Amino acid sequence: MSKFKNYFSETITEMTQNVTWPTWKELQSNALIVVIASVIFALLVFVMDTVFGITGSEESTWKGLLGFVYSML
Repeated sequence: MSKFKNYFSETITEMTQNVTWPTWKELQSNALIVVIASVIFALLVFVMDTVFGITGSEESTWKGLLGFVYSML
């Protein structure tokens, strides 16, 4: 039981006295960077899926570059 108590005591000390927490402004700035990067990455994946014809639908008229290559084979 003493080991658990010591562990939690050291954890609380570490988190309250030794960890440098970001300011609210830094947190907002970093969150905005993550959101923008996520949107850019999602758009990139969407464009790649559209260009290569990965739509998930068999009836799709656009088969993409892969559909064009496969139709030639």
